[in-house]
Amino acid sequence: MLAPLLLILWWGLDHNQSAPIIHFVTVRSAKIESTISTNGKVEPAEWAAARAEIAGVVRSIAVTRGQRVTAGQILLSLDNTAARAELIGAQAKVEEARAENTVLSAGGRASQLASVNASIQTAQTGVEVAQRNYESIQRLQSQQAATKYQVQEAKDALDRARLQLSAFQDQRRTLVTASDKEVAQAKLADAQSAVRLAQHRLTLSNIRSPGAGTIYQFDLKVGAYLQPGDLVALVGNLDQVKVIVYVDEPDLGRLAANLPVSINWDAKPGQKWWGHIEKLPTAVISLGTRTVGEVTTIIDNPNHDLLPGVSVNATIISKIANNALSIPKTALRTARGEYGVYKLSKNTLVWTPVRTGLSDVNNVQVISGIAQGDQVADRVVEPSDAEIRSGMRVKPQID
Repeated sequence: MLAPLLLILWWGLDHNQSAPIIHFVTVRSAKIESTISTNGKVEPAEWAAARAEIAGVVRSIAVTRGQRVTAGQILLSLDNTAARAELIGAQAKVEEARAENTVLSAGGRASQLASVNASIQTAQTGVEVAQRNYESIQRLQSQQAATKYQVQEAKDALDRARLQLSAFQDQRRTLVTASDKEVAQAKLADAQSAVRLAQHRLTLSNIRSPGAGTIYQFDLKVGAYLQPGDLVALVGNLDQVKVIVYVDEPDLGRLAANLPVSINWDAKPGQKWWGHIEKLPTAVISLGTRTVGEVTTIIDNPNHDLLPGVSVNATIISKIANNALSIPKTALRTARGEYGVYKLSKNTLVWTPVRTGLSDVNNVQVISGIAQGDQVADRVVEPSDAEIRSGMRVKPQID
């Protein structure tokens, strides 16, 4: 009888020693976030470009890249020597045109006007003398002391004097015509227009910020030559930035407007920015070997740490399950086309089918099949190549 008992005891000890060591985890309630991880590129949410409107050499620079500016603030100045000379010349022409208009308003140039007025005065005196002589001859004729011929001769002299006076008066009137005044006024208007144009060109030599914000692109140096239309600087509001996120086509159906988005940048490890989806893609494009949709997100950037043009990592939270039954993904297995876990029951593995829900990088939600507090097999500890199965006795290792 002793021999069979020793054999049974030896078999039990040997069987127990051969049981694999399995690590088990406890089913817990946790928050699970279903996420989409991808990459994107930062752009300013609002921006404007400052450009040169005239050609010129950069004479001075008043700002630096990364500086905050106000609308209308001078960014740089071009050499304005030619513009100043043009303005001085235009102002001189205005003064000349004004002087000409003053002369014409007075009736003509002073020397010409004085000469004609003197001639008119002399002619008027001649008319008066001829008029008195004619009247005197007429009285003499009535006293039969003068002949008819003498009267006619005196009248002819009076007519000639009157004609001469009329000629001088016409000459004074024709010193300045309406046409002369119109031409002079047109010259003055042209000169004033030239002054305004020169002043405007002088103003354009100072290139100003098109709006308030931060200068995020500016690479010019003193001495650079600019053509009309050349880019001077890009100014944007960096309190919020727009991140274009590239989402792979299979994940596009998980997106919706206003879903939360987190951003991290390799250049600033440990730092995270938050925002939301503003606009969903309307088409898919090729991006290297990927087919993606461009998702527009708006990200808060209060310290202006995210810079336009940089590449970042993005995580979109598509769904959240609070107080979800959670197990590690390593504990979820597949057998005969169904999901399940190996649950611990009195040091024995029991295959238990489960229904899953959301998942994140490490964990998965279990909707049915197990309860909070159950222990499920996570991984084989020893021997590492052991194949586990339902009904297997194990040595549990539980956290």
